[in-house]
Amino acid sequence: MGTFKAMRERILADPEARAEYDRLNREEFALLDQMLAARHEAGLSQAQVAERMGTKAPAVTRLERALASGQHSPSLDTLRRYAAACGKTLRISLV
Repeated sequence: MGTFKAMRERILADPEARAEYDRLNREEFALLDQMLAARHEAGLSQAQVAERMGTKAPAVTRLERALASGQHSPSLDTLRRYAAACGKTLRISLV
């Protein structure tokens, strides 16, 4: 039985799968950029965002780090609470 890493490498060897993987990662990085920009624009630290979200600072650190690594997709509720903590609203659109 292969490891996750080996399976991932086999899948990403397919050019179509690789293109979709890269597209999804670009979207997550764009989301992270927007989240960080909102936090900085609001002049808030991770701890302050966490307090406004009703959670602890390590949770916000993990959220931002997970998006940066592409290892986690946060729930819409989490994204809404993060946005609200930064004085923003979350808007999702299909184009």
